Amino acid sequence: MKHLIDPTDLTLQEIDDILCLAEKIMANRPAYAEAAKGKKLATLFFEPSTRTRLSFEAAMLELGGSVIGFSSANSSSAAKGESVADTARTIEKYADIIAMRHPKEGAPLVASMNVNIPVINAGDGGHLHPTQTLTDLLTIKETTGRLSDLTIGFCGDLKFGRTVHSLIKQLSRYQNMRFILISPQELKVPDYIKEEVLDKNDAPYQEVERMEDVIGELDILYMTRVQRERFFNEADYIRLKDSYILDLEKLKLAKEDLKILHPLPRVNEISVEVDKDPRALYFAQAEYGKFVRMALMMKLLGLSVDEKDSAKAGI
Repeated sequence: MKHLIDPTDLTLQEIDDILCLAEKIMANRPAYAEAAKGKKLATLFFEPSTRTRLSFEAAMLELGGSVIGFSSANSSSAAKGESVADTARTIEKYADIIAMRHPKEGAPLVASMNVNIPVINAGDGGHLHPTQTLTDLLTIKETTGRLSDLTIGFCGDLKFGRTVHSLIKQLSRYQNMRFILISPQELKVPDYIKEEVLDKNDAPYQEVERMEDVIGELDILYMTRVQRERFFNEADYIRLKDSYILDLEKLKLAKEDLKILHPLPRVNEISVEVDKDPRALYFAQAEYGKFVRMALMMKLLGLSVDEKDSAKAGI
């Protein structure tokens, strides 16, 4: 495991190892406070981000490392026309690991092909978002106790939602996972996801347009926003942006132990009145993201901690 570009770069055993390490970190944070001492993370974010960039930075800082980088293309030499490959080659001289977000699909892959330090895809266009997938898996595992035998509904923008594509790719590898895809016709899951992922893995799925028709069947509801930045036509965005709004009235139809996830940011697709419902996990989900990124970076950098020695040292 040298880079993380696609969630399927990881075997199920490697994913399990990362999730287990994240759980150990959550249970004993002081023991990992210097795990990455002397290491530097470069966050190369060519498009805006709040949670992903800051959770990467918080993760490295909590491991005792340091962070360099930029938060927009305009503040990098990309504004002067520098290629992704050249940027990566340069940053390799300054950092030990790179987390890259880019609006163009495949940009982190290009970076990984040109450097000898680990590259993590922190989101590439409407393609994939593997560390959000790890975040989602940890959230599901911690709150349901399993990564199998679940019915998960994806709701909203399933066409451009990279978090959706990544999580479907990953969950389809587990046993007895059923998928319900809730979206307007214009925002349906791309055919390649259905053909190359769901069909290939014999994962049962159905496509519906009304949340109310299926919410009672769900163990997990994964909400997404309709993303203005993925539309070429403003009129289409305005017409579809309020297609699905989760509120307390709809939740009356849901299971008592439903888990509501959202990669955030939220616009208005989940009413704020839902935030106080114990089934709403999206802010806890954001915190899980920090711990899973700590575990991932430790694995990619080949770092380990002897918790027994840490305890003896009084850490």
